Amino acid sequence: MGINTERDVEANLQIGPTDKGFVRIFIEAGGLEIPMDFSPEEAEEIAEEVLAAAKTAAQMSK
Repeated sequence: MGINTERDVEANLQIGPTDKGFVRIFIEAGGLEIPMDFSPEEAEEIAEEVLAAAKTAAQMSK
């Protein structure tokens, strides 16, 4: 399985700050919960990667 493998899975995604000063990405799917905590600097790097991927995807769909 890879990033280009399609799946028919529903998941919930939540993103927000924690009371400890981290950014949490929380994924829930099929009874499985995955909390991932990142420093603010790491979260900014992830945001930059998401934006870059969105721009690339938008160019590919033209």
